[in-house]
Amino acid sequence: MIRDIINQNEEAQPTDRTLGLLHRDFPQCFNAEGKFDIAAFRELLTDKVDLIKEGSGFNFLGKNYASLLASMDTTTVLVPDLEHNSKPENINSQNVYISGDNLDALKHLVKSYAGRVKCIYIDPPYNTGTDGFVYNDKFNFTVEELQEKLSIGEEQANRILAMTTRGAASHSAWLTFMMPRLQYAKDLLSDDGVIFISIDDNEQANLKLLCDHVFGEENFVALFPWRKRTAKSDVPFGVSKDYEWIVSYARTDSFLAGIDGKGRKYYETEDFPGQPWRVHDLTKQTTASERPNSFFTIRNPQNGKEYPANPKRTWCITQDTFDSYYAQKRIVFPGDYDFLKIDKPVLRYWKDNDMQKAGDRFGQYAVSTHLPSHIGMSQDGTKDLDELFNAKIFSFPKPVSLIKHLIDGAVEKDKDEPIIILDFFSGSGTTAQAVMELNSVEDGYNLQYILVQLPEKIKPNTEAYKEKYKTIDQIGQERIRRAAAKIKSENHADIDYGFKHYTLQEPDENTLDRMEKFVPTDAFGNDLVKAFGKETVLATYAVRDGYGLTPKIEPVKFGNYTAWLCGKHLYMIDQGFDILGDDLTELVDKYNKDHSFTADTVVIFGYSFNFGQTDAIKKNLGAITDRSRINIDIRY
Repeated sequence: MIRDIINQNEEAQPTDRTLGLLHRDFPQCFNAEGKFDIAAFRELLTDKVDLIKEGSGFNFLGKNYASLLASMDTTTVLVPDLEHNSKPENINSQNVYISGDNLDALKHLVKSYAGRVKCIYIDPPYNTGTDGFVYNDKFNFTVEELQEKLSIGEEQANRILAMTTRGAASHSAWLTFMMPRLQYAKDLLSDDGVIFISIDDNEQANLKLLCDHVFGEENFVALFPWRKRTAKSDVPFGVSKDYEWIVSYARTDSFLAGIDGKGRKYYETEDFPGQPWRVHDLTKQTTASERPNSFFTIRNPQNGKEYPANPKRTWCITQDTFDSYYAQKRIVFPGDYDFLKIDKPVLRYWKDNDMQKAGDRFGQYAVSTHLPSHIGMSQDGTKDLDELFNAKIFSFPKPVSLIKHLIDGAVEKDKDEPIIILDFFSGSGTTAQAVMELNSVEDGYNLQYILVQLPEKIKPNTEAYKEKYKTIDQIGQERIRRAAAKIKSENHADIDYGFKHYTLQEPDENTLDRMEKFVPTDAFGNDLVKAFGKETVLATYAVRDGYGLTPKIEPVKFGNYTAWLCGKHLYMIDQGFDILGDDLTELVDKYNKDHSFTADTVVIFGYSFNFGQTDAIKKNLGAITDRSRINIDIRY
């Protein structure tokens, strides 16, 4: 567990994450020693691949350091809030709220949710100089260690250490802070997923370059201008900054594949609001002799340009019906919509009524970057929160209607498969309220949220502090509870109003010292289960093994010993496993006799077992021949 991760992190290099991705997809380009063979990789590229020899790079102080952070695993554990999670509204909930540093949270989440998140919305610090952003991290690298790990000189190592340990708020510090978080966000997105990032002018240009670097320029969707206010502010140069920006990137071009899965786009235009359409060939595979009434020359009434029919492929309308189609604005001529790039008249083909109910989702058809007025401004976000708390306890929350609009534009309704929405700068919890509201309406969505918020301390003498809130995550959780009660009373919808709560926790120095000194001799080691808590160990392992934060974990008895089954993993956490009595006998019998028992991996919490116990488990389970090999995984 933690000791194994600490040892791995000591050897971590900035390129480890990239090499891991290459090894996953191109194992033939690595030799027996695990070294990357670039010549073998080059052989995979045919001479038809267009390689560039010159190009512009994206560099900043701390870029390699950010890559190093992304390559290192988290040493935190997931501590479940047992009292909260056991309440009736939460015990079966699939929603998740994590209190802790979001980079640590993302490193946990990627082990279970990689490629599963359909939509991410984040509202990170803007680095305005007044929003409180400063970069500080928990790592204690020396100058020499950074020189060796990053292959840099002493001067640059000193500058990075100064930036990461002394509360820097430079552009480089902000990019160093954001880069590993966005890299993990990319890993979490599904192939048809999309991310929205709110930002203002201070870092918008840098964020665009960073996202081009992380997600790829080809996956840039749009830069949406969001009007945050109407009242003008007195600012330098006399220009009131009334707008912020929402930067959007797709994970891959699958996000833009079209509603029918065939890449056919639907378009939303001002002349037919709420009536999406796509183009359809106006000709038909018939000859002039077969359809003489459709063999005629179409004339554009606007400019008089004529389009004669093809004798072997006539128009699909007749000369008599042309006027009717034109009056309905169903005939589109070249130049009507330049982005269509058509050279002959086409038919405007409407969606049917069921498809119109889907709403204006640009993942399904094209819309403008102009956001509709109903999404609200900053004052509306404040009003949303004030209505729940009757107090101004959070500054500049985003409007619920804005987040609803973005989510509604990114996902389709699917009652069978829940759609995961992630916000890892969750602030006051607007995203959770937006998800519940979208779920609660008639024919609503089937959405689940995962929210992450640093338990940042509330400043004294603020309204929130006077209301007895100590940290921001407390506000976020209370908002979810109040919003859930409000939505339930108004809509009476049968949806998931609860959430599971976890806190990220670093082991204390005493626990780390006990872990470092532990040796699994014949005598039992220190009982570290109590130091962490059994539920914490199980939750952390379940996420690591791909089961997520809301898994089904069941106790399984072997003699007097209780293990825990989750999917295909059997977790043996406690001390006291008797290898001479019924415990070992019943464990072996379970595998020998119960072929419905599918746990093909036995995970042993190494601090609870000595050499004799682990050796006996290995030998006895290894001797079972009538089923697939059982993997024994001892973790420290």
